[in-house]
Amino acid sequence: MLNIQAIPALRDNYIWLIHAVDSAEVLIVDPGEAQPVIDALTEQQLNPVAILNTHYHYDHIDGIAELVDRYQLPVFGPNNAFIPKLTAPLSAASKLAIHPSFPKMDIFDIPGHTAVHLAYHFDDKLFCGDTLFAAGCGKLLGGTAEQLFNSLQQLINLPVATKIYCGHEYTQDNLQFAKAVEPNNKAILQRIDDVDILREQGKVTLPTTLALELATNPFLRCDKADVINAAEQFIGAQLDSPLAVFKVLRAWKDRFFVPV
Repeated sequence: MLNIQAIPALRDNYIWLIHAVDSAEVLIVDPGEAQPVIDALTEQQLNPVAILNTHYHYDHIDGIAELVDRYQLPVFGPNNAFIPKLTAPLSAASKLAIHPSFPKMDIFDIPGHTAVHLAYHFDDKLFCGDTLFAAGCGKLLGGTAEQLFNSLQQLINLPVATKIYCGHEYTQDNLQFAKAVEPNNKAILQRIDDVDILREQGKVTLPTTLALELATNPFLRCDKADVINAAEQFIGAQLDSPLAVFKVLRAWKDRFFVPV
C-alpha cells in the first residue's frame, strides 16, 4: 500500500511524496523547490530515500540540490546535464528496483514536451511530469509534436484504471479548451462542474484516471469524429491522420491558453 501526497509549490506545481504505508520512508517526485518538501517531511516525521525526476525544467529540479545536501539522497532521472546531482541516469526499463520499500517500477521514455522526459509507473500509478496533464498535454519545449504524440500513444495503452499524477494544476484551463473542441461532449461538461467544485474548496484535482482522460482529453481523442471536425474547422483544411489532428490541437491550444 502506498499513500500519495501532493505538495503545492511555486505557482501551480505539485511535488509528489510517495509514502510507503507502515513505514516512514518516502520518494520525492520532481521537487521544484525544497522548503515545502522539508516542511512536510519534518511535520510528518518522514524519511526521504530517493528523488525521482521526470525532466529538466527548473520548476521540477530547483529543489534537488538542497534536498540532496540535507538528506544525502540518490537522484533518479533522465540522462541530462541540467539535472543537479543526478546519480542514476535512466532510460526505458521494466521492473526497476528503486528501493526495497517500494514496488518495482516501469520506466517510460516519453519525450515531446522536452527532448528527454521520463514517466514512472507502478502499482497502477503513473507519474508523468508534464507530458500528460488532466485534460491536456505539455507544450513543445524542446521536443517535437511527433515525439509527444507517440509518447501519449504509449501511455494510453496502460490499464484504464491507471491513476495519473502530473506536474501542474492546469485542469480548469485545460477543460475550457476541451470544451471548445468538443462543446457537446457531456463527459467534459460534467467534469468541468466537478473540477470547479474541487477548486472552490481549495482541493487538488489530481490524480485523474486514464479512463477519464480517454473520455475528456482532446489530445487523446485525435481519432474521434468531433475532434477531427473541430481541428479541420480551426485550420481550414482536411486532416489525414490522428497525428495531423494532434499537431493542429497543440497549435490551437498554444493560442487558446498561453501559459500551459
